[in-house]
Amino acid sequence: MAKLPYEQHKAYKEESLTNRRFKHKDIVPLLEQLKTNPLFDVQVIGKSVEQRDIYMVKAGSGKTKVLLWSQMHGDESTATMALFDLFNFLQQSDDMDSVRQEILTNTTLYIIPMLNPDGAERFIRRNALHLDLNRDALRLQSPEAVLLKSIRDSLDPEFGFNLHDQSRYYTVGNTSKPATISFLAPAFDHAQTVNTVRARAMRTIVGMNAAIQELIPGQVAKYSDEHEPRAFGDNIQKWGTSVILIESGGYPGDPEKQVIRQLNFASMVAALHLIATDGYSRFTLKDYYNIPENERNLFDLVIRNATYEQDGLNTLLDVGIMRDEVASGAAPKGFYYSSSIEELGDMSTFYGYEELNAEGLTLVPGKVYPNPFKNVKDLSTERANELLKQGFTTIRVEQLPEKGFNPQSLPLNITIKKGKVNHSLALERKANFVLQDKSGHVHYAVVNGFVYDMQGARPAFLYGLIL
Repeated sequence: MAKLPYEQHKAYKEESLTNRRFKHKDIVPLLEQLKTNPLFDVQVIGKSVEQRDIYMVKAGSGKTKVLLWSQMHGDESTATMALFDLFNFLQQSDDMDSVRQEILTNTTLYIIPMLNPDGAERFIRRNALHLDLNRDALRLQSPEAVLLKSIRDSLDPEFGFNLHDQSRYYTVGNTSKPATISFLAPAFDHAQTVNTVRARAMRTIVGMNAAIQELIPGQVAKYSDEHEPRAFGDNIQKWGTSVILIESGGYPGDPEKQVIRQLNFASMVAALHLIATDGYSRFTLKDYYNIPENERNLFDLVIRNATYEQDGLNTLLDVGIMRDEVASGAAPKGFYYSSSIEELGDMSTFYGYEELNAEGLTLVPGKVYPNPFKNVKDLSTERANELLKQGFTTIRVEQLPEKGFNPQSLPLNITIKKGKVNHSLALERKANFVLQDKSGHVHYAVVNGFVYDMQGARPAFLYGLIL
């Protein structure tokens, strides 16, 4: 059931949302536009801490109520994009009309597409009170948490969809494959009891897994069933609504999560169709437990089999690098990367989105070019490449770049004239080094955790970092 909506996603995709860091102001016009279509009932149901409107969209007229909410964590926006694709899907007419009509006729959907608009404004997990909404189901100290609880209680829906993003570093069990989509029917007690309510969610997940496996074989996992007493999913399950958690993880070459958005959309259509037709009832509970669990085994980059010389000793080691996003209005996507070394040694049980075999090469910490440049404009791309070939990964400048400088525009790190720089190899240090052969010839430069092939075999993946 997921294959057709996945293949036809382009026809439903909301084109105004293609960058994960969109804000509340970007979705309000889309929600206001939905009001003009009689298919939808769009209401402002409450306000955030900072008084941003929180919307709910109602669609369908069926007896089975389904509540979906996204972005209770402000920096987890993948499902929000997919929900706007779902709105577009519901109002079109095409060869999926039978599926569309079964959903609209047999279910009533209640959709909150951004529960934490204040967090979304800053692209951070928590709300404006610095509280994690998904740990506020009991104390209800946040207005957003109070709102979600009151909506759940007033509607008393049969099903609920808790839509999140998870770390891109999770794998499917101990495999090398990223957990691109993970599901969970949250446990409502520490014993992980299965009652009728939770069983209904578990069976639906089995059906969703079967559908999504056709699209991303081996890249679907299950989140841990461990009970979290403060979480909304666990408590809403306890309160009588069958909760399905969907977590959007990582997918190679998809930093803006547009492929994962497409998979989210397909998952939701498949799930809603299973609910609308009672199709979930044909799936068995034992298959829920057969879905592999998330394991944290991935890095952004793994350098394997490099030799490192220190204190007269030659050590064979692997290097695991992670790339953290740093908000920046100057960067094209609103952020740049700051990469660090997070593992050293034998990484044979870990994997990388990118991997480089450095067998026969020696890892040498990057050098700082001693003669300061007046400013970055004095440095051409050709000159930067020459410096990399000489083992320099950082330059000094007399004047820091002006406001608006894009840190991704230069394949070297930048520091002030008297700035202190230490590129020696160590955990949690920045990833700046070169890989050279015995004659001292540099084969690869790693700048801020991105690899530059000095042989020209593949393009550079370089993002400059102001130290």
